[in-house]
Amino acid sequence: MMLLLFIPIGITVDLAEKVGKMIENKAPFGEIALYYVNFTIYFANLLFPLFLFLSVIWFTSKLANNTEIVAFLSSGVSFTRFLRPYIVGGVIVASFALFLGMYLAPIASQGFNEFKFKYLKKGRKLQDTDDVFQQINDNDYIYVSSFIPKRQLGTNFTLEHVEGNELKYKIFADNIRFVEKDSTYRLTSYVKRTFKDGIEFVQKQRRKDTIFPFELEDLAPVQYAAETKSYGELLDFIEDEKRRGSKNIGRYEVVKLKKWSIPVSIFILTIIAVAVSSIKRRGGMGINLAFGIAIAMIYVFFDKIFGVMASQSSFDPILAVWLPNILFGILAVYLLQNAKR
Repeated sequence: MMLLLFIPIGITVDLAEKVGKMIENKAPFGEIALYYVNFTIYFANLLFPLFLFLSVIWFTSKLANNTEIVAFLSSGVSFTRFLRPYIVGGVIVASFALFLGMYLAPIASQGFNEFKFKYLKKGRKLQDTDDVFQQINDNDYIYVSSFIPKRQLGTNFTLEHVEGNELKYKIFADNIRFVEKDSTYRLTSYVKRTFKDGIEFVQKQRRKDTIFPFELEDLAPVQYAAETKSYGELLDFIEDEKRRGSKNIGRYEVVKLKKWSIPVSIFILTIIAVAVSSIKRRGGMGINLAFGIAIAMIYVFFDKIFGVMASQSSFDPILAVWLPNILFGILAVYLLQNAKR
């Protein structure tokens, strides 16, 4: 019910904000409709724990205001037994959230982001295309100072072939371009330096067509690449990016870990919600909702801050993703003990 109430409001606000750009960029109605289907799944996945949190607060506050909880506990029902249906409900919702995050949300994320960069952020960079460095296999390392995805062109290309700790050869080129017709790479101002027995051999060509064991598009994955992959695909993608020496590993690790942390946060926020709202207060349901919304905002703040730190610095992604759950888990235990008393 919370989803049915809030998602249409979110769609209305988003449409009012972006309808001008959609008209300006001539977005077809069918693609707009599909965008908002993906929008619903994408944000439902992100906000699932918070919607459940507010739902539990509203429902339990209603029980408390009607003195139902006092009747339960006075008849000999323990607080732990009273909490059991919430935990069962949490298991059901967390299972759905896990399935949503693992399989449905990646599909929605791809459609959502593709539309956004095609019609709403036209001209914005959706790839990190400067100073691209990758390890493409156990022995070969490549570098381009800049990469132009539309033209499949890289500038100031370098390839180093290393065996053990010894540099065997090094290739330089002003440009590298993928030629789709022949499935080859065209290097301009090609220079190859080969080292053998302490002697350097230099080979130069104005232009050289050759084959390399990588795809030029893979040198700079789109910013949202990790969000569009199912869990199994994401694990393989992260391993490939680690091998290539990608600078975005922190961002990808955050996406992977959030698939597990969101279902866990459902249990933590459910316990907090029950503990906060099971006590009958003079201000009624409004006080409980205000307190709950404040906790939810603090949780989102911590979650976003630590997520950005892990994505854009050397901050440990595991700590960034799980620290909000640890802190709020401690708060949940404290509030639960207080509610029992």
